[in-house]
Amino acid sequence: MKGSALQILRAGALLAAFAAVGAGLLAGTYWLTREPIDASARARLLRELNAVLPASEYDNALTTDTVLVSDDRIGGTQTVYRARRDGKPVALILTVTAADGYSGPIELLAGVRVDGSLSGVRVTRHRETPGLGDKIDLRKSDWVLDFTGRTLDNPDDTGWAVRKDGGIFDQFAGATITPRAVVEAVQRTLQFVADQGDALFGAAAVDETPAPPPAETLLEAPQ
Repeated sequence: MKGSALQILRAGALLAAFAAVGAGLLAGTYWLTREPIDASARARLLRELNAVLPASEYDNALTTDTVLVSDDRIGGTQTVYRARRDGKPVALILTVTAADGYSGPIELLAGVRVDGSLSGVRVTRHRETPGLGDKIDLRKSDWVLDFTGRTLDNPDDTGWAVRKDGGIFDQFAGATITPRAVVEAVQRTLQFVADQGDALFGAAAVDETPAPPPAETLLEAPQ
């Protein structure tokens, strides 16, 4: 019995030692890779923000000059990035969720300049039908570029719809729901900024850099 107890103790001690070594290796790997991983994520986030607002238009730290807001027009609680030049407001870049896509929520980035015009819109995540609704993705078509320069008054309220609904924006053959969801989300975003833009620029920044959009973000231009 005494010999068996010693064997159990030795096995337990050996297992504990292996666990300690494993935990140490994991902690060391995390410590060594954390900084480059964080830097890579920040660089990717900045590239995506600059897709809707050129870096030449602002001079502040865009990824850290942010506020969190909650409003149904932009799909709930979202991050807003604030672009400034010489300390003066230039534009807001909003993360936006259109909950009414055909296959689920559609996530967007929308840049709105202080004059109320769109500097750009990109779809960052969606699950729309390949070959039909996925034309909202810039890699599939340039449809989303039609938003650039638009305002709440250009087109007028009637025009902020797909052609099938009497508006000016193209729908896709066999997939009207998807572009309709994006058009309506962009218009609601412009309305939100018109109401809250000044307050957003004046609000205190949050303390942490927001997490970047998901890895499957789709922002690259077509080849």
